[in-house]
Amino acid sequence: MHDTVWFEIQGKPAVSIASSEFQEAATTQAGALGMLDARRVFVPHPIQDATDDEMRAKADGVIDAVIEALTRNA
Repeated sequence: MHDTVWFEIQGKPAVSIASSEFQEAATTQAGALGMLDARRVFVPHPIQDATDDEMRAKADGVIDAVIEALTRNA
């Protein structure tokens, strides 16, 4: 979230991508950083033991959400 907020402050659209396990933590951190509406997209959890192919599938599953998050007005 820190990087996303930093880029947004610089006027550059940014989105955080994390495991769905961290949705609540991301919201808390975004609020603490003063940007509750910071863009974020979550991939299905878990990712730690995912194979490369599984990670590619997770990425493919959220690419439209990432593009939408980056192109909408925050």
